[in-house]
Amino acid sequence: MTPPGQESRGEQAALDRLHARLSSSGVMASWDWDIPSGRIRGDAGFATLYSLNQEQAEQGIAAAEFFAIIHPQDQPRIRLGVGGLLRGADVFSKEFRVVLGGGRIRWVHARGRCTRDKVDRAERFIGTLVDITEQKRVEEKLRIAQSAGGIGTFEYVQGFATVSVSAHFCRLLGLQPAQELPLRTINRVLHPRDAPLIFPSSMPPVSDISQAEFRVRRPDTGEERWLMRRGETVEDTDTGELRFSGVIYDITEGKRVEEQLRRLNETLEERVAERTADRNRLWHLAADIMLMARFDGTITAVNPACVGAFGWPEEALVGRNLFDLVHPDDRASAQGEFAELEQTETLRRFENRQGTRDGTWHWISWSVTSSRDLIYAVGRDVTVEKAQAEALQLTEEQLRQSQKMEAVGQLTGGLAHDFNNLLTGITVSLELLKTRIGQGRAAEAGRYIGAAQSAASRAASLTHRLLAFARRQTLDAVPTDANTLVMGMHELIQRTVGPEIAVDIALDKDLWLTCCDPNQLENALLNLCINARDAMPSGGRLTIGTANFVADALHQKTFDFQATHYVVISVADIGTGMSPEVLTRAFDPFFTTKPIGQGTGLGLSMIYGFARQSAGQVRIDSQLGAGTSVRIFLPRYSGHVAVSAPSSASAVAYHSGQERTVLVVDDEVSVRMMVVEVLSELGYEVLEAADGAAALKILEPDGQIDLLISDVGLPGTHNGRQVADAARVRRADLPVLFITGYDQSAAVTGSSLESGMHVLPKPFGIADLVAKVGSIMARQ
Repeated sequence: MTPPGQESRGEQAALDRLHARLSSSGVMASWDWDIPSGRIRGDAGFATLYSLNQEQAEQGIAAAEFFAIIHPQDQPRIRLGVGGLLRGADVFSKEFRVVLGGGRIRWVHARGRCTRDKVDRAERFIGTLVDITEQKRVEEKLRIAQSAGGIGTFEYVQGFATVSVSAHFCRLLGLQPAQELPLRTINRVLHPRDAPLIFPSSMPPVSDISQAEFRVRRPDTGEERWLMRRGETVEDTDTGELRFSGVIYDITEGKRVEEQLRRLNETLEERVAERTADRNRLWHLAADIMLMARFDGTITAVNPACVGAFGWPEEALVGRNLFDLVHPDDRASAQGEFAELEQTETLRRFENRQGTRDGTWHWISWSVTSSRDLIYAVGRDVTVEKAQAEALQLTEEQLRQSQKMEAVGQLTGGLAHDFNNLLTGITVSLELLKTRIGQGRAAEAGRYIGAAQSAASRAASLTHRLLAFARRQTLDAVPTDANTLVMGMHELIQRTVGPEIAVDIALDKDLWLTCCDPNQLENALLNLCINARDAMPSGGRLTIGTANFVADALHQKTFDFQATHYVVISVADIGTGMSPEVLTRAFDPFFTTKPIGQGTGLGLSMIYGFARQSAGQVRIDSQLGAGTSVRIFLPRYSGHVAVSAPSSASAVAYHSGQERTVLVVDDEVSVRMMVVEVLSELGYEVLEAADGAAALKILEPDGQIDLLISDVGLPGTHNGRQVADAARVRRADLPVLFITGYDQSAAVTGSSLESGMHVLPKPFGIADLVAKVGSIMARQ
């Protein structure tokens, strides 16, 4: 094991040997940077570079002084490279320029290596500087040759009358190729106002690069060309002769570009002045508000339109904070817009209210951008437009209200007409029934009872259609295979439309499932087929199809598609079609084009209500004389169709209510009385309540309740669903039958129904009630 301290002494010895080798290797300078102390020491060459004596070089200089002689354009790159070495790089190797005494510039190649301590921290940075100026000169010549497409070379010895030249030198001057040319021959083709190419009497200083531009008139073509000469004077160490050698190359194209730039610059001031005048005219004549401000809102300049809009003179606006003029409710958003502009120079548009000198607020529509530390804003007073837009909106709202009242009037008139007809049939039948019974003619009662029941049944159907249109019908939504449903109705549809109409079925074999009320879908499909039949009085072809549909962003925005994936059921005919005017009113209730007595005008409105209540959509495509296609879009269901076990005959026919207790809750006395009487005749023990509070009191004792029958819409603080939920707290498996006239905010619809909860829509008959209750009780 190395004794303590011996390792560091060995490293120091190695460093000393390295210094000795560097000092004897002929390099320009070497240095040793002690990183922890920040001092840089060097050899004699290092001292010469930094104008130091030997003692100062041994004591070292600060890092900042080390970088001082590096050319300013190269310093950032070299500092970055040194930083990379200190952070972990192995070797430093860079070329850069140094500025020596008298302003002389030399190219050097610096190369060094960093040593590290045991924890990998940079400890010493030792390196050398090698002069590569001559190498750079050669590279420069090669670069010139590559960029100029060829160079001519020359060499002149002071005191001689000829110049050694290359063939391309002669070609550039337009002379016959030769190895030597007399000075007078060269000077003869030079422009008399330009400096001589060669200096026969006074040579440029040794080692200095001499550069000059001159013109020649080529004897062979008479063309004037610009050439560049670059050369240097070298003293022959053996003979003491001064030799001036260098290169020439053509720069005519560059001079032409310079001339064009010179001419452009001559007119630049004039063009700038013209554009400034144009800008100033725009600034002063523009009707829009123009201003400049800092990001903190301080106004720096305003145009006359801004002065006129705000009412204050220019001197009162410049220096004022723009946000002080913004309405308090709009100030935060305006400051947010300025903050966004401070991060990016994109164009932003926004509106806010600006205060004026007379105390009023004006709406200003701003277009604002930024550059460096200033905001440039152009504003337009849109107060009048805003007022007009508000007036237009108010007018549109009044128009919509008028249209709504017209629709309500049409709906009310249709309801009154149909219900008056139905009520007349009921009341007249009941009066005749009463009269015949009073006359002892009871045998004729059945006739009038049947008429009243028929009218009541038609009233129930009308109510059902209205609820469907209003999206308030009670739906029993279950997973449904539309293909199976359509195929199951095929025979019924064919019988309904008659033999004159051919029914084609086009089903998608990969159709998705949907979740809907299959009974309502069957009704909708049958209604559409009947409409198609009526549109083809002379016969035709009816096509029923299914398909999958994916709604893109345009469909979702334009046609109010809430989901993405839909199942489509379509019915298309080749009948009379609809005009655009009829198509716009197709879903209006009680609107029909059929003759009086042949349609209520509720069919399509009922289909529309069913689709919308099922979270779907309906679209009609039709042209007069070209047929109609109606598509019902229902949301895709991702689960599976559950296969229910068929009910046994004994369950449907179950009538014995012995030892069974039923609680009936309904605020309608006649309905409650009817249900109680029917169930009592079946042998059930029946309890009754008129509202939710009374029902909860009955449920409080521990008495056994086998079935809860409740309306959903109850007066007071508890509706039917809340009563059922409270009852199930005491008995989780209590069967519940909701009897309801319409959907109460989806309280008893679709997925909201729990296991053991059932629905019987009103109106219902005795047979429907008996069958439903019997089916529920049979499962207990």
